[in-house]
Formats: sequence, structure tokens, C-alpha cells
Amino acid sequence: MKKIKNLFKMWLMPLLMVLTIVSCEERSGLVNPPVITIPTVSSTSPQNAVTGVAFNSKITATFSEAMNSESITTATFTLMQGTSFVSGTVSYTGETATFAPSSNLEPNTTYSATITTGAKDAEGSTLAKNYVWNFTTGAAATIILPTIISTSPTSGETSVVLNKQIAATFSVDMDVTSIQTTTFTLMQGTTQVLGFVSYSNKTATFVPLNNLAPNTNYTSTITTGAKDLAGNALAANYVWSFTTGAPTAVTLPTIISTTPTPGEIGVALNKQIAATFSVVMDASTITTSTFTLMQGTTPILGFVSYSGKTATFAPLSNLAANTTYTTTITTGAKDISGNALAANYVWSFTTAALPTYTVTLSSNPLLGGIVAQSGTGTYSSGSSVTVTATPNAGFTFTSWKENGTVIPAATASYTFTLSGNRILEANFTAVAPTQYTVTLSANPLLGGAVTQSGTGTYNTGSNVTVRATPNAGFTFTNWTENGIAVSTNANYQFTIIQNRTLVANFTAAASQYTVAISSNPLVGGTTSGGGSFNSGALVTVIATPNAGYSFTSWTEGVTIVSSNATYTFTITSNKIFVANFTAIGLSGPAGVDLGAAGAFAILAGSGVSNTGFTFIYGDVGAFPTATINGFPPGVVNGTLYMAADPIVGTAKNALTAAYNDAQGRSLNAISLPGQLGGLTLAPGLYVNSSTSGISGTGANAILTLDAGGNPNAVWIFKMGSTLITDAGTSIVLAGGAKWENIYWSVGTSATLGTGCIFYGNILADQSITLTTGATLRGRALTRIAAVTLDANIVDKR
Repeated sequence: MKKIKNLFKMWLMPLLMVLTIVSCEERSGLVNPPVITIPTVSSTSPQNAVTGVAFNSKITATFSEAMNSESITTATFTLMQGTSFVSGTVSYTGETATFAPSSNLEPNTTYSATITTGAKDAEGSTLAKNYVWNFTTGAAATIILPTIISTSPTSGETSVVLNKQIAATFSVDMDVTSIQTTTFTLMQGTTQVLGFVSYSNKTATFVPLNNLAPNTNYTSTITTGAKDLAGNALAANYVWSFTTGAPTAVTLPTIISTTPTPGEIGVALNKQIAATFSVVMDASTITTSTFTLMQGTTPILGFVSYSGKTATFAPLSNLAANTTYTTTITTGAKDISGNALAANYVWSFTTAALPTYTVTLSSNPLLGGIVAQSGTGTYSSGSSVTVTATPNAGFTFTSWKENGTVIPAATASYTFTLSGNRILEANFTAVAPTQYTVTLSANPLLGGAVTQSGTGTYNTGSNVTVRATPNAGFTFTNWTENGIAVSTNANYQFTIIQNRTLVANFTAAASQYTVAISSNPLVGGTTSGGGSFNSGALVTVIATPNAGYSFTSWTEGVTIVSSNATYTFTITSNKIFVANFTAIGLSGPAGVDLGAAGAFAILAGSGVSNTGFTFIYGDVGAFPTATINGFPPGVVNGTLYMAADPIVGTAKNALTAAYNDAQGRSLNAISLPGQLGGLTLAPGLYVNSSTSGISGTGANAILTLDAGGNPNAVWIFKMGSTLITDAGTSIVLAGGAKWENIYWSVGTSATLGTGCIFYGNILADQSITLTTGATLRGRALTRIAAVTLDANIVDKR
């Protein structure tokens, strides 16, 4: 670091003075810090300076408050004998941390235990300083080591049965957690035999997964990893061998019958599938995983039971008709001696077809109406069938009859479940409806046309629509009947219950002009009163300032036409007005407390990489991944943390709190556009659920932040996804605005374009990238990913 600073003073400082284009701003007022409770160690075991401590003691420390368990590790809780670290494991429960040495401590020896300031409470506060205490062990005691007093098979035994379980009995009760497949092994030559280990009543048992090979020598070993309840291990590995006998004849189970039989057809749809074995089976192996029913590649759901020598598969619902099913019993099915089927047993069968019935339709009287032909035909038993009767003009539907008898369903659309042949007759009755006429005309005569299809004769209750179409130079006014307006809609629909004589009225149209209005700046206020108007009409446009803005003037092009927020005029041509607003010194939302992260110009979650001559004013660090590359040629005027220092970790915790604060803001939120270039924004909370940034050229490449003369004005820009600025874009601070009071809370990643000039604190969830030549007056702080630099200036002074 000293070499880097000397290099900076000798020749990089002049270059930096040329490149720096951002002037120093006044620092914002200090914020009173919150009250922080510092955790302490309230007690230890053993206590400080105690002697005669047992060799197998575990070292504990109890804290004054609940701690962050992730900070209690072998890096923050250590035990040393002189200058040597004692190996062991660290755990944390309640408010107590425990160090368990890997082996017994030495007799008559002084040990030193330390809790470092890396230990943090739930709020991220650390111990004020390292906590250290000492203790001394007692004199050596006589230790009786555990031994193995018997084995089965015995050492050297021959003709051992092939399904033998290997056992060893100890002289004392053992720690069951030390009796595992890593400490109790069985080998056939150099090949380890797979199995599982159990422990009960001083005896450990190794159960091979499969039968042992015949006429084969095996070696069993119990290692010194096996320990008694006091933690004492065997004095040495215990090894013994034995030889298996000749193989014995094994009769494998078979399936002697099934129902349905293989290839059977016409099987009932509610059939349960059964298979009978040659011997009694292990019921726990007869399950839906070993006894399955498939229709093609689709498994059929059901449950499996076993009784006597018969397994039964009961489908959850009836089988499909006229369908082939395949049943399988796998080699996972075993008899009570553990012998499995020699191979999967598979057979198929086909279900019966459903009976079919016909539906025949007719109508009475013959011309009374029609019946749906889709309702006729042949259907499977149980099918749902719908028949429909539609009356002809002058008829109504009466009923359905079957064999001359009226059936219960008297609706024209009749749905039933088919269980036999049906012959249905739809009955209609002639009706003589009352009829009315509709007569249309237009006024004035040349004002427009009326739809002739709207005239004619209609049955009572009919829906009628009449339409009026203006000629050029006319507008439709209304429909009138006997001089009374009945509708102002050019398309007029009504239900006819009498004769109607309607007149469509038209009016000669006057010349029309439009008034278009907008506001500047975008969030300065709202406007109303625009639209289309007849020539000579009085038009009023109104400008309403938002909070923190005042109305300035109405302009048409570059000409001020009125200084009144309410402006009335006679329209004789098209108008395009802009309502101008001025910020009046809003303060915006409360600032975001960066805490310990405020010391950093660059802070990342997964490293920092730099290319070229980058100049950074402020600290640089990353946590937990502290990979930092490119310094030099990059220059840091501050502290460069090249490792995962706890100071950086504390700053990262503060950054997370600040990020969550900014993302949680919603009070008085203002909609944030996707493109900020060309805008002038007053202080406030701006929110966009997706992406925002600066793009464009000229005036559209500049975002102006105007404090209105308030030096404490605050901006918070919250976006759900990315922040992206194009090359050459910039931010301009006006009205006393300060970069320290600008916060960019980015939901994913931020990218500053080539050569852009940017102000504020960037708090990103993912990565931050400053492309070639970009200048940031502020901070680049990211929670999870990396910060990438390329010949930039980052200045938080």
C-alpha cells in the first residue's frame, strides 16, 4: 500500500488532476448513529486460571445475548497450547458456544482459549475486543482402553454360512456414534463389502447387503476410530478372518397362477388383479412399487394387499373398456427368507367392450320444428346424450315423448344418460304471433341515410336494430318518435311491442380544431382541458402543480401565451400548449443510512476487477469473496482490503440493511419512467418495477436533478430490475443538489456506459459494471456479485 501511495504522489497525481472533471461538494450533515448494544462473554467453562481440568473436557463460553451462529466458527473460537492450535469442532446453541477438542488434552498442561471480535450478535455488532482465558489440566490418570472380547464368526472359522452377519462384542459400553461403516469394515481381498452397521448391548453387527460368496476368505476390521463413552479408543485396529462354506441350494419363489390369466379377454371393468406365489412371501416387499398395472405407458393408480400366498392389486377406479393392460411383479418381491423372484413376472389381459344403444328422433307436427340430428346414432352404455328441438316460425316447443308418453324433461334441450335404446318424439304447437311495423325517415332529408333493414314487420318481442349514417358535412343528433327523443345512439336497438315511426335527425357540422397539452417538467403537475372543439368555442385549459412545484406559464412553441394556471380563449385553429412548472425546494424522502458501508467507494460481494488506470477515492473491499485484481495499475486513495477482513464483512451487513431499507420505501412514490434523459426531477421517491436508465443524445442524454435551493434534498430511485446508462450520457445537479443525497436502489445489476458522468450511491443486489472512462461521483456498492472497472474515476470524497 505504501508503494502505491508513493507512486500516486510521484506521477499519477498530476494525471489525476487533469482527468478529474467532478468538483468536490459539501458533505451532507452528520446523522446521529443508532444506539448499539455490544455483546460480551458473561461466563466460561473452565473458568479463567482454573487448574486440574479433566483431559476430555469441552470448552464453553456463554454470551450476554444471542449471537449470529454463522459467526461462531473455528476461526472465531480457538484453543491453543503454547503457539500450537488445538484441532476440534465448534457448535453454538442457546447463547453458548462449545469447542470440542478432536482428542483428549495433555496432562499438566496450560491451554489458552480465545473468542475473537469476528463473533457477532444478531444485529451484526461484534465484541469490543478479543476475549482470552487460560486453564491447566490435571495429572495423568490411568486409562483402561476398550477391547474386543469375542467375535462371530471367530477368527479362523471355516464353513461360515453365506448369509452370516458379522459381530464383535466389546469389553465396555461404546459410543454408538463411533460404530459406523468407516470403523467396522469387511473386505474380500482388496474389495470392500457393502453393508450397514448397528450397535446394541456392547455388540457391533455388520450386515452385508448381499449374501457372501462361497468358499471365500474374508477379513473384518474394527479400527481405533471406535471409542468408549469416555472417548477412549481401541489401543490398535482389531483384525480377524474367516472362510465361507460351499453354496447351498436355494429354491426361488415363483408365481403359480394369476387372475385374469395371461392373454385373457373380456375382463370385467371392476376386476381386481391377483397373483398367487409358490411360497409364503415377505408382505413388506409386496407393494405398489413391486406390483404394478400399466395401460400402455400410463401407470394405473390403486392399492396392493397380501394374504396367504396371494397378492392383490385393486385399481382406484374401473378399468377402461376394450383396453389392453399389462401387469408386472418385479424381483423386488421376496419370500420370508429374502429370496427374490428369478425375473420380473409380466402378463397382459384385455377388458370387455361396453354394450351399445341407439337413439332415434322425430318431430310432431311435421312442420313444427327440427330436432338435432347429432342427437341420433349409436352410443356406448352410460354415455351422456343431448337432443335439441328448435321450433320453426309460428310454433313453440311442447314436450318430448317416448312411446307416446311424455317424459319428465320438458325442456327443448334434453340431456340424459343412455342405458337402453331410445325413440324420442319432439312435440310442437302452432302459435299465431301479434305483428308490428317499423317505419324510418331522415331529417333533414339530405342529412344522412337510415338502414332500410330496420323497417318491416316483426313478431311481438323481437329485437330490432335501426342505424343512421350521416352524409358528409353532417353529424347524427338523435332518433325521435312523435317529436320526442328516444335515443342519441346512431345504432338504436329496442324490443318491439307496438308499431314504431322513427325519424333520424342530423345536424350540419361546424369546423373543428384540436387542443393538445403537455407539461414540463414531467412530474411538475397535471393538465386538463384538451380535446376537439367547434370553431369559435370558448376553451379552458387548466394546469395543476404537484406538491413542491409552482405553475410558471403556458407556452405555445417558444411564446408565452398566459401566466395564469387557468387559461380561457376562443379557438380558431389547432393549438399545442405546454404547461411549465418550477420546483420550489422539496426535501424529498429521508436519506438511506449506509452505516459502515459509507467508508467504501467500492464494496462487492464477489470480488473487484479493474483494467487500466482507474482512480478511486475511498476504501475498496469485497466480502465474502475477497478476490481483487488490477491494483496496480489501478490506484486507491484509501484502504485496499485484499482479504475477507471482518471490517469488510461489517460493511457488507450495513449495505444489506441499507439496500433493504431503500427497496422497502413506498410512501409518496412517484412513477419512474424507463428513460430518464431529457427530464428535470425534483427530490422524491421514484419507483419503476422493471428497468430504468439514461439513453439518447443531446438534451435527451442528460438527467437534471434540481434541489430547488434545498441543500438537504433527497432522491431515491428504486427499480425492480436493471439500471443502464448509454455512452456519453450524464447527470447534472442543480439548485444545490448533492450526490451524497442521491440513492439508486437496483433490483439486479447496474451498468454505466462508456464515458458517462454519474452521481449518487448505487446500491445493487447483483453486479455493477463501469465501462471504459465512466466517472462516478459517489459509491458503487453491490451485495452479491462483483464490481468491474475499466479506466474509471470513482470519488466519494
